Amino acid sequence: MNEERIDADNGESDNADDRRQRWTGLPVVALAGRPNVGKSTLFNRLLHRRKAIVDPKPGVTRDPIEALWQSDEADMPVMLVDTGGLKLERDDMDDKVAAKSWQRIEEADLVLFLLDAVNITPEDEEFAAKLRKYAAKVVVVVNKADGPERDARAWSHASWGYKDMIFVSAEHGRNIGELEDLILSKMDWSKASPHSEERDDLRLAIMGKPNVGKSTLLNRLLGEERSIVSDMPGTTRDVVEGRFVWKGRNFTVLDTAGMRRKAKVTESVEYYSVNRAIKTLDRADVVVLMIDAVEGLSDQDKKIVKLATDKGRGVVFALNKWDAMPTIKNTFEAVKDRIQFFFGQMAYAPILPLSAKEGEGVDKLLSTIVTVYAQLTKKIETSKLNKEARDWVDSNPPPMSSKGRFKFRYATQTSVNPVKFAFFVTRPDAVGDTYRSFLKNKIRSELGYSLIPVELELRASRKRFEDLEKS
Repeated sequence: MNEERIDADNGESDNADDRRQRWTGLPVVALAGRPNVGKSTLFNRLLHRRKAIVDPKPGVTRDPIEALWQSDEADMPVMLVDTGGLKLERDDMDDKVAAKSWQRIEEADLVLFLLDAVNITPEDEEFAAKLRKYAAKVVVVVNKADGPERDARAWSHASWGYKDMIFVSAEHGRNIGELEDLILSKMDWSKASPHSEERDDLRLAIMGKPNVGKSTLLNRLLGEERSIVSDMPGTTRDVVEGRFVWKGRNFTVLDTAGMRRKAKVTESVEYYSVNRAIKTLDRADVVVLMIDAVEGLSDQDKKIVKLATDKGRGVVFALNKWDAMPTIKNTFEAVKDRIQFFFGQMAYAPILPLSAKEGEGVDKLLSTIVTVYAQLTKKIETSKLNKEARDWVDSNPPPMSSKGRFKFRYATQTSVNPVKFAFFVTRPDAVGDTYRSFLKNKIRSELGYSLIPVELELRASRKRFEDLEKS
């Protein structure tokens, strides 16, 4: 795959007005500590929004979560990283989480070592010992110091021997301003520089049920092990984000949690993970629905597609693990027919074979995504639209309905990404669903929207539109 790597500490503003403002060389601040000590709560407190999932259950954060944080007292932002917790008793998943955490700690310019104001555990002791070699860039943040009465007990953490220590309550906001000042005093922006993109990133969301290969595809696209990959379903919990460049096109890719049927979602962590995945649709341009080619389709796939198309997002079906399918003639055509039957009115959506693990089909997938995005952002000239619409109606007159016959007056494109059109007619209530589908299919096939959903609104016409269509 022809791609240009971007510095790992690049960032993107979460402010919609600054979507084209990028940074390189930003200082990185990592939040570290054992599970359930309040790292994600502090992460959200500094950002003033709930980006990381917070739950009393230990070990909720697995993949490191990044976000730009900019204090009112600073001219430039900082890259803030929430890491997974370190456990003494670890399984294979915990080992992977710990490895990711230590990687980000090593790369960070400043480490906020979170401890509980009251409870000191063997895990704290192990973490403190391992952090010793990074002592010069460590600040001890004693969390859950909800009031001065806890400060006396919190001073016991001075025995760790670190130079900088501060007491805070991430949940209640106590001493957060003092912590921000301490962080800023240790930041070096000498290597940081802003730059503007000529155009916005193409924002790509990877969705699907658990264990279909979403994180494997994310890592393949980014060229690094950003997201933890495991055979255990539900590995990804937060939305993991990254940027890459492919053939001159900038992408932001979002790896989401696997979505199961509502009846099977029993834990609050999974509930919030699924909700984060759904909300990702508000940020995405194109959705890649990952389908396990061996296991086939599920009702949950249909739900994901409906959510995406209701928002006007482009959808590409990726049949992952295709390398495990039998090499029988016409296998792909048979699977494609089954998908198109399963999804009913979505015959327009591209369907591609893929092996995220081996990298087979990734270039074709990206090429298709770019084509879909081009259609999502395409604007049709009003004069051309009206000429075509007039020809469609004249060559295929609308049938008489119980409410009479309508007359076409005027058409206009009302938005791109999502693509919407408005047709002004004399009697909108006389336009049946069949004729509406006919018009939408004509828009797709003859105006260059063959791969995306199109929304068509019928509006009551007024006399002035007759004058507009003549102009």
